[in-house]
Amino acid sequence: MDSKTYIASGILELYVAGTLSDKENLEVYEYAQKHPEILKEIEAIEASILKLSEKASPGLPHGFDIVKDKIALEEETKVVPLKKKDINWSWYVGWAASVLLAVGLFWMYMQNQELKSNMLSIEKQNKALEQEIMDSKVSLEKSKALLATIRNKNITVVPLEGQAVSPASYAKAYWNNKEQKLLIDAQGLPEPPQGMVYQVWSLQLNPLTPTSIGLLDDFTEDENRIFALNNPNQSEAFGITLEPAGGSESPNLEQLYTLGAVSS
Repeated sequence: MDSKTYIASGILELYVAGTLSDKENLEVYEYAQKHPEILKEIEAIEASILKLSEKASPGLPHGFDIVKDKIALEEETKVVPLKKKDINWSWYVGWAASVLLAVGLFWMYMQNQELKSNMLSIEKQNKALEQEIMDSKVSLEKSKALLATIRNKNITVVPLEGQAVSPASYAKAYWNNKEQKLLIDAQGLPEPPQGMVYQVWSLQLNPLTPTSIGLLDDFTEDENRIFALNNPNQSEAFGITLEPAGGSESPNLEQLYTLGAVSS
């Protein structure tokens, strides 16, 4: 259904009046979010109703003015007989009805606004839930890929022990020399200080020749602390140092956190 036909159907007036079901209200709300002309028409209807309620409430004359108009004041003080005036009950009934109408319209308007707010809240909750589901699926896929990697028969497991700068640190390297892939399990490393990053090195021992394999970026955000790197080198050992952000061309051996040799 196009926007003009939808507007002409009269459902927007029922929506503003609050007489639709929850399902119908949700449908109108979704249409209004997709079509600006429908939202504009809803706002125009609300404005018209509020304006009508204002016009339906006739202004009351001030009580003192009524008394002043009904009492004739003479220059000389004397008692003036007052004629008893019949009460115009229809005027009061009309005024009361207009007040009730205005109150009712205002109540329906507030109920409608509350419903819109609840819908927006539910929509945000649904999006958050969808994101959580997507994140859990991604995490599950990563877990399956990790298990498949470490169970590969071509994997060499290299424990990396803590060094002088941090004896309690530890890590583990899973090296697939055939596929030139390296997984670093860095769960045993402390969080790096601000402006610093861990850098992984492939080492040739004789003579000692370090080659950078890569950085353990986003260390704090990665709860699993498992990092995949490419390693085309014929490594004899692996080491992890703490370097300035962006990494270094050669390792700072004073900041060597873990080290481990590849078993023959």
